[in-house]
Amino acid sequence: MDYRVVLLIAIPVVALSPADAGAQEGDATAGATVFKKCATCHVADSDTNKVGPSLNGLFGRTAGTHPGFAYSSGMKAAGEGGLVWDEATLRDYLHNPKAKVKGTKMAFAGVKDDQEITNLVAYLKQYSK
Repeated sequence: MDYRVVLLIAIPVVALSPADAGAQEGDATAGATVFKKCATCHVADSDTNKVGPSLNGLFGRTAGTHPGFAYSSGMKAAGEGGLVWDEATLRDYLHNPKAKVKGTKMAFAGVKDDQEITNLVAYLKQYSK
């Protein structure tokens, strides 16, 4: 068989391999380490508010609506404007909270590393089932 034919067959197979897809899922264990940056203000494993709202059950929640937490007017307005927490919106928010939600009370500057965010998302997803 001509090696060019083998290459033409092999390249798409490698590009679509499950190992490549898994890289996007993140590592929840590594995400637990990243979450330590958040743990001063948030919990994920229980439905308890701290300085920040509980992140338990975050995915699918409308922004600014967790019961018993006093949100900023900016976060309430974001929720009223249709912001619902999913992977894409959380990723944007974590990169730069103040750019995503004008007027948020969250003082955290954000997570700049995409892999850390991917791992953090995997960690939080454990508590959103």
